[in-house]
This record gives sequence, C-alpha cells and structure tokens, in this order.
Amino acid sequence: MAPESSGHPRQDREFLGLVWANFPDQVSLLSIEDALKATAHVRGGESAPKSSRIALVVSWASAPHEVTEGVGRAKAEAPEVPIVVFGPCAELSLARTAVRAGARGFVHARMGSEQIARALSLALDGETVLPRELLKEFVGERSPAHFALGPRKLEILELVAEGLSNAQIARRLFLAESTVKHHLGGAFKALGVKNRLQAAGLVRRKP
Repeated sequence: MAPESSGHPRQDREFLGLVWANFPDQVSLLSIEDALKATAHVRGGESAPKSSRIALVVSWASAPHEVTEGVGRAKAEAPEVPIVVFGPCAELSLARTAVRAGARGFVHARMGSEQIARALSLALDGETVLPRELLKEFVGERSPAHFALGPRKLEILELVAEGLSNAQIARRLFLAESTVKHHLGGAFKALGVKNRLQAAGLVRRKP
C-alpha cells in the first residue's frame, strides 16, 4: 500500500497515494477525479506524471481494443505499477480483456465512490478486483471443476468470489488471517490454479 502523503487530510477511507488517470479527455477524467477526491491525488493525461511516485494507474476504456492499448501504454511508462481499467459501465468484454491484458481488474463509472475507492485499495494490496455482477458472470461462463475440498476451503473461496480480502474473510469467519492464507494455499494447490480469480472461477456458487 502506498504511504500517505504528508499534509493530505486523512478521512475515513484509506488514502491511496498518487493515481495516474490514463484518460483521453477531460470529460471521462472528471468521473474518476470525483470518485477519488477524498482518497487520492489524481493526475490525468495520456503520459505518466514524472515528478512523483505513482501508486496506481487507472486506465480508461470504452472498447476492448482501448483496454489493450491503454494497459500496454501504462505498462511501458510505469512497468512496476498496478493497473486497473475504468469503463463507462459493467461491460463483461472490457473486464475480460482487462484481466487478460494483465490489469489488476476492472471498475466502472456507475459504481459508487466508496465501491471504486475500496476496489482500488484492494488492487494496491495485490487483489484482482471486479464488480460483483461481473464476477458472477466470470464464474458462470467457466465449466466447474470436479474436486474435493473441505467445507472451510469452499466457504473461503466463496467469499473470495464475493470480492473480500483475506483480512475481511478472517473477520467474517473469526479466523486468523494466516489461517485464511493457509486454506487458500491448499485450495490453489488442489485446484491447480495460481491466483484468487482463477480459483473463484472454478467454484460452483450455491443458488
């Protein structure tokens, strides 16, 4: 997580740091500036700001080819910085392309400011973030694997599919965070996957 800048008034939400908004125009830029006005310093433009350390890149896209172009440009200019794609609405093709391009996930302009700020905070912590309605579609379009996991691992994976972080899962289930990590490690190994999004996609959600 990026450190808080001195002099910035810390509010209830965690301060994200400097966010480069890789947006093509001022109109689209206004939406992310408004969403993050209490939680980040936002610098807009199609080139990365050079004077300060960037904590996160948010790249605008309204079509899949714009996702690929924006993520590619962001990786070239800020190769070590996590990227989240920002779209105008909950569009599955944009989210799918974002994840395939190597972004940490996808958010959109119809989400509330609290939801966007929380998603970006999770992305900074290394999570893959997707709106809940799109995550369900990601799960639904994949064939479920037939595997045997204990009820605790399945419970944790279902909470992962809902977008909860390890710390939030630990609080929800009254477990130590290290225990959650241990269960997830065992689940990843059993499923033959490498990350949380892949694991969530193999879980058949209960009706």
